[in-house]
Amino acid sequence: MHISPSKIYRAIGALLSLGVAAQLAFADDDGRDRDHDRATLLVTSTNNATANNIVVFRLSTGAAPSLSYVTSLPTGGQGGAGGNAGLVQFSNEFGAVANYGSNSVTQLVRNGDFISIGRTIPLAANCIQPVSVAIQHDHLYAVGANCVESHAWPSGHLDGTSAGLADTSSAQVVTGKTWAAVTMKSGSVLQLPLTGNGALTGARSTVTLPALANDTPLGAAFWGDILGFNPAHSPDSLALVDNNRNVYPILGPTPAFPNGNAPCWLAKGPGNLWYSGNSPAHAISVFFSDGQGGGFYKSVPLPGTPTDLTVSPDKKWLAVIYTAADQTGARIGVFAIDAYGDLKLAATTAAIGVSSFNGMAISQ
Repeated sequence: MHISPSKIYRAIGALLSLGVAAQLAFADDDGRDRDHDRATLLVTSTNNATANNIVVFRLSTGAAPSLSYVTSLPTGGQGGAGGNAGLVQFSNEFGAVANYGSNSVTQLVRNGDFISIGRTIPLAANCIQPVSVAIQHDHLYAVGANCVESHAWPSGHLDGTSAGLADTSSAQVVTGKTWAAVTMKSGSVLQLPLTGNGALTGARSTVTLPALANDTPLGAAFWGDILGFNPAHSPDSLALVDNNRNVYPILGPTPAFPNGNAPCWLAKGPGNLWYSGNSPAHAISVFFSDGQGGGFYKSVPLPGTPTDLTVSPDKKWLAVIYTAADQTGARIGVFAIDAYGDLKLAATTAAIGVSSFNGMAISQ
């Protein structure tokens, strides 16, 4: 469903008048937000195929925001995932990082302003090579090369019934109120219903995608029970799916892939905003929607090639992994989200000798 220009302009006006994000909270220069009296931490993964590490940065949210390196900790597993999203997640006091080469997930534990390594959670015996995790409903969800499974959280015990996958192209697992979804880069999206307590039922249905929104589904996020995902190499590079598997495609920035744009990684912003990492354009592409369609708003330049991205729990910060134009290694940029949902680059990390990062979460 394409939106006429007049409807897009009216929607933009409504967006600006509503003010979809709260004003930035005052924070001390040491990064301690007075709303919750503890630091804002960014957690990412080196995804090293030999020895995976998490890397922790601290965001100072004062008048002059900055990102400082805190520590690097071994997960005890091996990385190696590629072409994926959501390798690292955090919710309240616990986080998780997938170890692709070790068929496991490492639990992360926050105590005050410190992150430590928790237990190692093995995948089910028939599941291998996790590429993405999600945390919600007191459950951890993990998708790998051949199946998707759920675990009680934070205990890590298997819960529910795993669902098998038809091929090895899984990119990301995300969860809504009543269902979970897996994007498959081969050209499909899977709907996975949840039990009343949030575990997987073992059932799965394939969402039928329209021809202009079925090429390389990758990044995904939920808005309540509405799934948004990026058909990265399609002209309609954002699409919404409701719990009845109705699909509402949204035209992306032009020219479409392979001629200049390919929104690939997705994060749900405040209000009706969606932010997507657009690698060919070296930008963050911004969309807005209701539950049955929407429009592309604009792209915000980034000093490099973006991959995964995430929005802070308080919806005031967008963090994105990118490779700098000078190829000096992986970096993270943080954008302040203003009262209208617009972005302003606030801080970037210095190079720390890591060639690439994979997955990222913000803990507050």
